[in-house]
Amino acid sequence: MRYTTLPNTDIQVSKICLGSMTWGQQNTEAEGHEQLDYAIDQGINFIDTAEMYSVPGRKETQGSTERIIGSWFAKNKNRDKVILASKITGPSPTFSYIRENMGFSKAALHDAIHKNLARLQTDYIDLYQLHWPERNTNFFGKRGYTHNENEQWEDNFNEILISLQELIKEGKIRQIGISNEAPYGVMRFVEEARKGMPKISTVQNPYNLLNRKDEIGLTEVLHRENVGHLAYSPLGFGMLTGKYLEETPKDSRLDLFPNYNRYMGENSFKATRQYNEIAKKYGISLTQMALAFVTDQSFVTSNIIGATSMAQLKENIGSIDVILSDEILKEIEAVHETFPNPAP
Repeated sequence: MRYTTLPNTDIQVSKICLGSMTWGQQNTEAEGHEQLDYAIDQGINFIDTAEMYSVPGRKETQGSTERIIGSWFAKNKNRDKVILASKITGPSPTFSYIRENMGFSKAALHDAIHKNLARLQTDYIDLYQLHWPERNTNFFGKRGYTHNENEQWEDNFNEILISLQELIKEGKIRQIGISNEAPYGVMRFVEEARKGMPKISTVQNPYNLLNRKDEIGLTEVLHRENVGHLAYSPLGFGMLTGKYLEETPKDSRLDLFPNYNRYMGENSFKATRQYNEIAKKYGISLTQMALAFVTDQSFVTSNIIGATSMAQLKENIGSIDVILSDEILKEIEAVHETFPNPAP
């Protein structure tokens, strides 16, 4: 395993982070524990979860992933061996069952963290993240920003950071991060830090061969302001494994949850077929090529992988040993120029 440091901290994290959102629906508690055991044995020390998980979000399974991680901590007595990241759900009528107070008010943050900690059976979370913005902006598959003149949101970046600072002082969280954010949001949080507020350490956004949107405006911010990128969906919901190129496998995520079709557009298939040919030409799997590409980006702090089977998990973690040559990277770039960001 390779390691790096969360920006603005002395916290060492593995370059591959174990994502957990399938635990509680696609994976049982026992399977989640098995994945955790194997990942830790392979040198992974970074785990990412969220209060709304498992996915897809449902009232009946909300919090199940955190509970599975919590029971694993209780069984193994190894909380100190793990850097744990979790999230508070952003405002959405879809998830109103999670808490009475949605969004990031002081009451919501304190309520959420109390419940996060109880489910996780821990006294603190190393990296606490805002799952998506409160304001209207482009995330979850939206390519561009469309302004809403009737938006009710008011600028509350400072207010959010004051509440998070309280939780830091109470020892409930160590560092803070954001997720599904645009350059504007990242810079507003950074500017508040210049005024004495806590500085965000990371932004967790989708990033993969089919969605390199963050390279357009965000990565300059990350480099210049020392904010880390936690890349999620590095395999594009499984598209970049190649398994959907011929047919939809039974019990795959798309088979079980057909609305998870963000990466299934015509140009995504065309690009994936060309990426697959590159991988075959150089004798590596498409999965490991796609993951290695993400892991070795200079702005990526850690690559968040996920798996529903142990075979998938082993291949995904094994990608840490794959280094892409200049020749492969040049061919990847040629495909990207032909099919830029087909699945934002």
